[in-house]
Amino acid sequence: MPFEPINPPQFPKPIAPYSAGAKAGDTVYVSGVLALGEGGMVLHIGDAAAQTRHVLDVIKTTIEAAGGTMADIAMNHIFLTDLNDYAAFNAVYAEYFPGDKPARYCIKCELVKPDCLVEIASVAHLG
Repeated sequence: MPFEPINPPQFPKPIAPYSAGAKAGDTVYVSGVLALGEGGMVLHIGDAAAQTRHVLDVIKTTIEAAGGTMADIAMNHIFLTDLNDYAAFNAVYAEYFPGDKPARYCIKCELVKPDCLVEIASVAHLG
């Protein structure tokens, strides 16, 4: 099945060859999102809650550009560099998913840039 790349124009140029999202049929796949600004600069260094908010705002913008809402997200893949940030992450996450919660998993790992604390990739089903 062919897919449509989703690249909202307000996003900075990606740091690698990928699209912010891809829509195939009624499914939207959002690439792993980090708290990055222009030129790949890490935002909100040392603040997992602020990085989480930035990441979820980027996911929201990507899903909306594909014609959906955060309520359409069915799965989140979560990566944290430090599990001590888990509570701060969850507090912000709950604001973005106040109703039914998507399926998810969370692992601890290194991310592509050392100052990045949070990464999330999402899958949404529209319609």
